[in-house]
Amino acid sequence: MFFSTRHLLEHKRSLLTLSLISLCFSAHAEHLDLNKDMFVNRLSHPTPYIPAQCYVNPVVSKGENGQINEVANACYACHTNSKGPNVLNDIDSQVEYNFPEAGMHNPWDNLFSDNREKVKQISDEDIMAYVKQDNYFDADGNIILNERLRNQASTFDSNGNDQWDGYKADIYFNFDNKGFDHKPDGSFTGWRSYAYYPLVGGFMPTNGATDDVSIRLADPLRKNKQGEFDQEIYTINLAIVEALILEKDIPISPADETKLGVDLNKDGELTTASLIKYDWAPLQQRFMSYVGEAADLLKQGKLHLAAKMFPEGTEFVHSVRYLDIDENDQVTMAPRMKELRYAKKRAWKTYYDFEVISEDEIKERHDFPDRTKQIRGSAEEGVRVLQGWTYQGFIEDQQGDLRPQTYEEQASCTGCHSATGILMDTNISFYRKMPTSSFQQGWYHWEQRSMHGTPEPKRESDGEYEYSYYLKNNPTGDEFRSNQEVKERFFDKKGKPRAEMFERLHNDISLLMLPSKERAIALNKAYKVIVEAQSYIKGKTPLLKPLTDEVFKDIEPGQETGITNPLSAF
Repeated sequence: MFFSTRHLLEHKRSLLTLSLISLCFSAHAEHLDLNKDMFVNRLSHPTPYIPAQCYVNPVVSKGENGQINEVANACYACHTNSKGPNVLNDIDSQVEYNFPEAGMHNPWDNLFSDNREKVKQISDEDIMAYVKQDNYFDADGNIILNERLRNQASTFDSNGNDQWDGYKADIYFNFDNKGFDHKPDGSFTGWRSYAYYPLVGGFMPTNGATDDVSIRLADPLRKNKQGEFDQEIYTINLAIVEALILEKDIPISPADETKLGVDLNKDGELTTASLIKYDWAPLQQRFMSYVGEAADLLKQGKLHLAAKMFPEGTEFVHSVRYLDIDENDQVTMAPRMKELRYAKKRAWKTYYDFEVISEDEIKERHDFPDRTKQIRGSAEEGVRVLQGWTYQGFIEDQQGDLRPQTYEEQASCTGCHSATGILMDTNISFYRKMPTSSFQQGWYHWEQRSMHGTPEPKRESDGEYEYSYYLKNNPTGDEFRSNQEVKERFFDKKGKPRAEMFERLHNDISLLMLPSKERAIALNKAYKVIVEAQSYIKGKTPLLKPLTDEVFKDIEPGQETGITNPLSAF
């Protein structure tokens, strides 16, 4: 049974609540007429690529003489000693604010907005009715966003050809027991969902949103040598990509190497393989290969393969959603999307290309510290990063329907997905995919299996538990030190770790990941205020109070963060 049954029920239920929801929020929002001017290449400030988190003041307390007594280091989660071919190694960004002059003033005004009165005006019943409404599918299972892109093409068209040339949503969230997505007619879309350990900090659901990610490889990697879609071929090629990204052996269902013409397990002969052996060292003449049509293209140089690199044509789709409450009062993923994000690798870059990109970034930060980055792309086609990827997003309009993000809204993607040490070919989540020892070998959607009972991962460098390590260096569990619920859950009033809670966390990450019912509802309301104001370019983080002490409004040239002991993310 596919997962569409639940969605169809939600669609029909949403129709019953639609009129009520419109009435509930009419007092809070005026109608916003989208216009073509919103989607031109325009910036309200020149540094949207510097995230709001980077303006945080890590200093928690000082002594009477001004000496720093305590810091909370959330910076290491992104700025770290990197893994090749990403050789940026921007661990120094933990120590000093390396901002150009134009970025010295904090443009993320929503961090300082006091929306508590507006939040109070939204009832619990109204907000939960709102998040339970599906804004991706209509009652017949059609993708609402695509209808809108067709009907309002002239509004969203930024290149003057009177049509939408960006990504058209084509994932149905209809996953089988191997994680593959299916269209309503049962055919494959090519998307495959995978579960992953959320990155520490803001991406943990306790800080305001659930999310999911699916991957799709280019068409040739899904086909056999006869040019036909072949699920076995596609599954094996995905396992090969996983082996290359993780640099690990990946188990597979028994495969006939003779038929495939590739020695997958590297035993020197064509037999039956039950794993993809990671053994790629071109300088030592050790190579790997895709299977099917992609194997021939690889030999012809029309497709490429390398460790820590995705093949060209790889796509990701990422939905960001509200927090729902199920019938057991458990926090879960809501039907309503806050955003739908999309990425595609449009060009292959070599290791040398990556080295040049990183060296240019380092040189520019040193030699031209006040030079701001040029952001390439448009609202219609997405923004491009030097590593060969295009990023695009869709977000709620004032009425809660998904619309294309503006050029500036999408420009914010480039900071996290191009110039941070944590990245693997500009991606983060796939390197954090659940191991093959997990449910369905890690190929599943969160609606198929929740986080409950998922053991805590360990760090590569020192073997410490990853989330526990983060909490000990950042007790509130978010970059803005705003999540007091997490702090009280894992630390006592004197700030000492609650040993029993950390012990439980080792065996069940949901203890940290999922907020209380009360916090989830409050965060939903806080984000709804941002939606009503359409103020995304001022910040999208739902906050329960303004940040007065935790975030700088202005940074001084050469200012240090107060962190003296940089940490590694790995």
